[in-house]
Amino acid sequence: MHDDAAGARSASPARAVALACLWVSGLGVAVLLYLAAASLMAILAVRVGADLLDGIDPLLDLARRPSLGPARLATRELAVDILRQVFLAALVLGAVIWREPAQWRRRLALDRAAPNGMRARNLLLLLLLWPIVHIAWVSGTAEAFGAAFGRGVYLSPSLSPAAVTAWLAYLVVLAPAAEEILMRGEIFASARRFLSPAATILVTAALFALAHISAWGLARPVSLLPLALMLGWLRWRTGRLWPCIALHGWSNLSLVAYVLWPSPG
Repeated sequence: MHDDAAGARSASPARAVALACLWVSGLGVAVLLYLAAASLMAILAVRVGADLLDGIDPLLDLARRPSLGPARLATRELAVDILRQVFLAALVLGAVIWREPAQWRRRLALDRAAPNGMRARNLLLLLLLWPIVHIAWVSGTAEAFGAAFGRGVYLSPSLSPAAVTAWLAYLVVLAPAAEEILMRGEIFASARRFLSPAATILVTAALFALAHISAWGLARPVSLLPLALMLGWLRWRTGRLWPCIALHGWSNLSLVAYVLWPSPG
């Protein structure tokens, strides 16, 4: 009897760890599915919609398609980026509202049922000082990995002023809102069902960073880890999503201003 009880107690932690790993894997799959679905919808919408606007048959064979030129290609790439975030936000909001029509705002931390756990003065101070940390870390990461996103980046000359304005709006407002609705909204709420606050912050930060893997390999995810951790902590500390969106957008804007700022000489 005593041996059986001891075996059950020793199996319980192992079972809990296994279940937690299973849940975390499920969260990773959910993030992947949301991002893949949004990307596919955006690509299809731009391919078909832009072709029709340009008078091109969307089903035309690739060898017979007319050359679009750099300006149109740059505009289409921007349109894909913008629509990806629109579809991502719509997919997450639609799924949460469908599952929890009466509680979707609370699940995504968009209500004010719980008191804000952070004073406005402290939040403002964080928003003002964080860009210094963010820029220093991203620049150092880029230099350490030999990546090109830390400095000396230029906008495509093919983008029109209207396209540049749309790109800035995408970078500062749309992308932060959509990504935070997914990561610090839906995924954070799902993780909190079986993980502690600290573990939830770590898991959502890791998933957020891994979702940004690009041609620079792990350089981009590593450069985003401090921001991801801060966003998770802010979501837990305030119980609100809007501070995360604000910090995310402000970090993007400050980094872009630093990166695009003309170098001396």
